[in-house]
Amino acid sequence: MKSGYHTNSTRSLHLYASRSVTVSSVIRDTVIVNISVYRFEYKPKKVKTEHDKKAKKRKHEYTDGSKWRFLEHKGPVFAPPYEPLPDKVRFYYDGKPMKLSAPAEEVATFFAKMLDHEYTTKDIFRKNFYKDWRKEMTSEEKSKITDLNKCNFSDMNEYFKAQSEARKQMSKEEKLKIKEENERLLQEYGFCIMDNHKERIGNFRIEPPGLFRGRGDHPKMGMLKRRIRPEDIIINCSKDSKHPKPPPGTKWKEVRHDNKVTWLASWTENIQGSIKYIMLNPSSRIKGEKDWQKYETARRLKKCVDRIRAQYRDDWKSKEMRIRQRAVALYFIDKLALRAGNEKEEGETADTVGCCSLRVEHIKLYPKLDDQEYVVEFDFLGKDSIRYYNKIPVEKRVFKNLQLFLENKQPEDDLFDRLNTSILNKHLQELMDGLTAKVFRTYNASITLQQQLKELSCSDDSIPAKVLSYNRANRAVAILCNHQRAPPKTFEKSMQNLQTKIDEKQNQLSAARKQLKAAKADHKASHDDKSKKIEEQLMKLQVQATDREENKQIALGTSKLNYLDPRISVAWCKKWAVPIEKIYNKTQREKFAWAIDMAEKDYEF
Repeated sequence: MKSGYHTNSTRSLHLYASRSVTVSSVIRDTVIVNISVYRFEYKPKKVKTEHDKKAKKRKHEYTDGSKWRFLEHKGPVFAPPYEPLPDKVRFYYDGKPMKLSAPAEEVATFFAKMLDHEYTTKDIFRKNFYKDWRKEMTSEEKSKITDLNKCNFSDMNEYFKAQSEARKQMSKEEKLKIKEENERLLQEYGFCIMDNHKERIGNFRIEPPGLFRGRGDHPKMGMLKRRIRPEDIIINCSKDSKHPKPPPGTKWKEVRHDNKVTWLASWTENIQGSIKYIMLNPSSRIKGEKDWQKYETARRLKKCVDRIRAQYRDDWKSKEMRIRQRAVALYFIDKLALRAGNEKEEGETADTVGCCSLRVEHIKLYPKLDDQEYVVEFDFLGKDSIRYYNKIPVEKRVFKNLQLFLENKQPEDDLFDRLNTSILNKHLQELMDGLTAKVFRTYNASITLQQQLKELSCSDDSIPAKVLSYNRANRAVAILCNHQRAPPKTFEKSMQNLQTKIDEKQNQLSAARKQLKAAKADHKASHDDKSKKIEEQLMKLQVQATDREENKQIALGTSKLNYLDPRISVAWCKKWAVPIEKIYNKTQREKFAWAIDMAEKDYEF
């Protein structure tokens, strides 16, 4: 790769047709991608160029832990103010129309928009919504509205459905006007200047108010997500920049100049008290470097994982109970990709746990089950209240230790009563610099993908069949990491539509074969080509149906974006001549631009 080379963002991303990327001996410590610099652990040659000197200067400039020297941006775009419903759209209570105050009406519209969703049938959702809705009512409204079951939101629901349909039917001119306004906002608020780089901002729009859904059976579902105002926002920028201006008549909560962090604005959301951030786009230089470092740390674990595993196996026999507990927990984090389990923040009520915070009630031991010995059954709510349920055979010594940990304990007692995440993390740091439970998760996810791709890929397969193999490999990772989802609401309908297409294509193929059989010799070739084409289309539809069915309750995106070294996927695409856009969409390709330009077909995690 020549010095100063920049990737053309408009070039074809069909990797089998792309150039081979090599790192020259002159600039082996850098690769430049989309005006973004990614530093790697290559040792540069002694020959120094101006590029090397600048790279060295940049490297030395940030040894104090700072992320930038200059940061300027325009701040966030706030959600538009609430527009009251037309008078003809009514809310009914106990069969009678009732005019609501603007704050109460706005919250009612959130519920009305979700009327067709199963959330609004769940008791906990309805209970939380009603409690928060009453806080927005006037005293008169509170005295009248005393039973959610007597509330009728159907008129509102129909209005929003009509609005949605009207948006779909908009003219080209109307759509263009909206597109132009969005582009104007993007150009004004969607970029920042960071150390002479114009960087894309990821999420410059503040999320509008609404009802909290959560994942799984979250105990706070239905609660009101309040409107975020300028007074809630902390702005972060450099002192010598033009500070963002708040909307007229308002002020920011605070303006600070912290160059040890990369966020541009932050606020605390009211449901769980967590801090939200406006960050750089995943394709930015800093995000790319952070991504690369994350996967390089996981690759470092690969070099010492055998030693670590041997050590925790030895620790199962330790005379100290705390060391045995730590070793068994680490075994589960490694084998099952469990999260360590952080202590809950103040006010957090969801009963979610990780490995270190498992309770006695979360596991059952079976000396023998279904012809397998020493089986452990896990059943608990993990992150985002997603249920983790698994039965796995374990080694005899792990099983015996678990029996020991359970002795004289009640169901609500801690399984690992001499362990917490702080103790575990301190130990992990001693095993390898930068090692955390998440690094194990990243390592095991990436190594699983690589192994599965080697087993499933076949050179004789068509492109759709190869993509199916990739998705199956990705699914194995998603299952390992417990990345579940509820089947999409339209799943059955979409599968029926797909089956109809398959049936039609099979009928076309039967007809084409009959025509081929009846055709004269000089016409057989053209009929044969037609049959082959229909066969190919049919196979593509059948593969699509298989993929969709297997994927209905598994979320592939989380592992693909956060736990899988993208260089594995890029290398696989190059090796098997699969267009990269079959695996990564446009946004994902931007996020992993560094990997697309860096990884060769023989890359090994």
